[in-house]
Amino acid sequence: MLQNGKIKGLIFDCYKTLVDIKTDEGGRETNERVSKWLLYQGVRIEPDRLREEYRWKVIGRLGNSGQQHPDIRIEEIFSEICAENAFREIDPFWLGIETAKVFRTASLKKLEAYPQSLRLLEKYRNIPKCIVSNAQRVFTEQELRFLGLYDRFNFVIMSSDHRIKKPDTRLFRMALDGLGLEPWEVLSIGDTPENDIYPPQSLGMNAMHIRDAWRYA
Repeated sequence: MLQNGKIKGLIFDCYKTLVDIKTDEGGRETNERVSKWLLYQGVRIEPDRLREEYRWKVIGRLGNSGQQHPDIRIEEIFSEICAENAFREIDPFWLGIETAKVFRTASLKKLEAYPQSLRLLEKYRNIPKCIVSNAQRVFTEQELRFLGLYDRFNFVIMSSDHRIKKPDTRLFRMALDGLGLEPWEVLSIGDTPENDIYPPQSLGMNAMHIRDAWRYA
C-alpha cells in the first residue's frame, strides 16, 4: 500500500508505534517518589492518598466532560492536588506542570524509539506526515524531541490539547485538514485497531498496523 503511488500523506500513532514504552503509573514506588518530591515543593500528601486522589479526580473530570471519548490534561489534575494539600504558599499552575513531569519520570520503566519505525520514517521522509496520539503534551512533546522524532513530522496532534481522544474521528479530521489531503490519499499507521485502524477507515482513509508497515521500511 505504501508503494502504490496513491498515498500522499501519513498519519502515525505515537506509543507502541513509534515509541516503545513501559510505565507503572499506579505502582507504590511511583507514588512514593512523587510524594517525597512534593514535600520539597510545599505539598504534603501520602503516596496512597496521592494515588487515590489522582484516580478519582481523573474519573470525575472524564465523567463530567460531556464528550463520548474525553481526555484530561494531567497537569490540571496535579495542580488541584497540590493546591488542596499545600502546607505553604505555592504556585499551583506551575507546580502542576512540574509534578506531571516528575510523575512521568517516576513511572517510566522503558522509553525508546523502534528502530524499524525510524527506518520507515527515513525511507518516506519526503511524504508529508503527522502524529495523532492519545497523549499528554506536558511530557509527550519532550519525549518525542529527545528521541529525535518531533521534527520528523509536519505537525503533532495530541489528545490532551483538545480534551478528546481516539477513537474520536475529529482528531483524524484535524490531521486531514493539516495535511491538506483527501481521505483516500492518506494512510493511518498504528498499533490499536479500535483507535488507529477503524476510525480513519470510517472517514475513507487507508489504515495499516505498524508491524505490517515495518515490512516497507
